[in-house]
Amino acid sequence: MRRCGRLRVLVATALLVLGGCGLESGGAVPLRVGPGSIQPVPELDGVTITVGSKDFTEQNILGYLIEFAMTAAGANVRDLTNIQGSNSLRDAQLHGQIDVAYDYTGTGWINYLGNETPVPSELGQFEAVRDADRAAHGMVWTALAPMNNTYALVTSSRVAEETGVRTLSDYARLIDADPAAAATCVGTEFNVRQDGYPGMARKYGIDVGKVRKQIMQDALVYQATADADQCRFGSVAATDGRIPALNLVLLQDDLAFFPKYNASLVLRADFHEAHPRIAEIMAPISALLTNEVITGLNSQVDVDGREPAEVARDWLVAEGFVTAE
Repeated sequence: MRRCGRLRVLVATALLVLGGCGLESGGAVPLRVGPGSIQPVPELDGVTITVGSKDFTEQNILGYLIEFAMTAAGANVRDLTNIQGSNSLRDAQLHGQIDVAYDYTGTGWINYLGNETPVPSELGQFEAVRDADRAAHGMVWTALAPMNNTYALVTSSRVAEETGVRTLSDYARLIDADPAAAATCVGTEFNVRQDGYPGMARKYGIDVGKVRKQIMQDALVYQATADADQCRFGSVAATDGRIPALNLVLLQDDLAFFPKYNASLVLRADFHEAHPRIAEIMAPISALLTNEVITGLNSQVDVDGREPAEVARDWLVAEGFVTAE
């Protein structure tokens, strides 16, 4: 799969590596769209909108959904998708290098705002981060999507059948009884984040000294868990398309530890107030982004090998938001 070249921009004092596939600059997938239900908006005609995303499949798809929608509305889109890491995307938005992006409510509440305890309900978590981030940093969270890309643990269907493990409480009991049978692969961030393994272990009473844990890149966890050789359980993002493709089983978070990570459109308040139609245009798109929908879109990239821009464009066309040109 062909990927884009890298741009470098200075954000505050940090040099961030950005990897956008510009819609107008001849990137990897130079696609064009025309109006569908999204019609040209006079207020956005000729307005330059810089769109960002983080550096994984789902985020790239979400970034391109914004870009194609804004293009159909008549804006000039600048593509800065594929930024490496949540904090880099956040810094780019705070310092005005990026105007709009999708981010996750749990990330905002815990990573950006420094809270330790998540809000239990999806709407409650959204409202909490929306209100706090607007007051503290002048950031607007809007156009909430039903998709919840929370952390989760998975196992193969075979291991689930053999062990009877279906919940995280079952997993904790297996570690206590037979640590080798619960060998676990975890991504590097999940291994250290308080909304990852350390916090989960505290919530479920897991003795971390007993855990047979292997740390690896997130992308490698899925196949390793499906193979069930190196590890029999693994940390994942709940909406990843490889979960159904590899016949992995999500363990139920029966004590409701993991925060809600619903996707939401995020803009600086001054930019939102200058261009309120952006949120209005994106709201009906967000409303259709269920876990089932985004998992299917992710699968088209990670399993079928398609480009994120093509997947985003074709979905918007199929839903009638834009037309292909």
